Amino acid sequence: MDAQRALLDELMGTARNLTEDEKKGHRELRWDDKEVCAFYMVRFCPHDLFVNTRSDLGPCHRVHDQKLKESFEKSSRHDAYVPKFEAELAKFCEKLVMDLDRRVRRGRERLAQEVEPAPPAPLSAEKSEQLSVLEEKIKNLLEQVESLGEAGKVDEAEALMRKVEALNAEKTVLTQQPQNDKVLMLAQEKKMALCEVCGSFLVANDAAERTQSHVTGKQHIGYGMVRDFIAEFKEAKEKAREEERLVREKEVEERRKQREKENESRRSRSDSGDRDKYRDQDKDSDRYRERNGRGSRDGEREWRYKNVRDGGRERHYNRSRSRSPGRHSHRRSSRSPVRRY
Repeated sequence: MDAQRALLDELMGTARNLTEDEKKGHRELRWDDKEVCAFYMVRFCPHDLFVNTRSDLGPCHRVHDQKLKESFEKSSRHDAYVPKFEAELAKFCEKLVMDLDRRVRRGRERLAQEVEPAPPAPLSAEKSEQLSVLEEKIKNLLEQVESLGEAGKVDEAEALMRKVEALNAEKTVLTQQPQNDKVLMLAQEKKMALCEVCGSFLVANDAAERTQSHVTGKQHIGYGMVRDFIAEFKEAKEKAREEERLVREKEVEERRKQREKENESRRSRSDSGDRDKYRDQDKDSDRYRERNGRGSRDGEREWRYKNVRDGGRERHYNRSRSRSPGRHSHRRSSRSPVRRY
């Protein structure tokens, strides 16, 4: 019935049964509406995996529409919404697997229990008396068998031994206790096995047909899909985290290389400026030697002396200019000699 309704919705639209007035206020569903199942859009809905099994989750309360799923796959926002929908589905599936693993753990502990024999219950007074009489008879018969054996009466001794064996059998029946039903049940469970995928109990060493029927069943396949999706999601998440780490390391390395390059460039400009300064000084020295026509060593010495002297004059001149006019004139006037007329 649901399949036929979905087919009609796909062919005629969800508003096929509405009147004209109702259609005016009706809006077609879109894949990003809250009423649409995001799990079904991105992968699968867990509610569809365990129908009519012991793990049935019941019907999904959101819309499952193949047409909306195709619209989502063709949408330009598909890649942006996939991580969000997959994260929600992974969270739901992890809760399912957590509950299942708890049941599997309890089943494993149940199978691992050792069947310990119950301590024998004390015999009643009547049985104790019967046991004493039997033991006394067995003792007397054994003494007679020993005497007959010594006398060489083998046939009589063998006949008495058969009576002793019969009395021992009665003694065994008298001392036996009925086995507990719980012990028998646990002993039977020792022959069971547990499916680690879906948590179902299986008969150990069962026929291949029954084992294959279990493996191809809804519950086993459904939990297999859930576990595979969780493993795939975690692997993709770990891969994305590793790629992000490599990108950060690459950016740090590029910034380090850029800083080294800038520092090298500054050092290179500084060295170039020093070389230009020394080169200008050498040129000035050469021009001075050519202009004065002297030897290279004397000319250079005189040129350096001139630079130092001129530099000193210039510094002295600047200091003199920086002093205040009144103070400077007062000092000059006090130092000038007095003219006599």
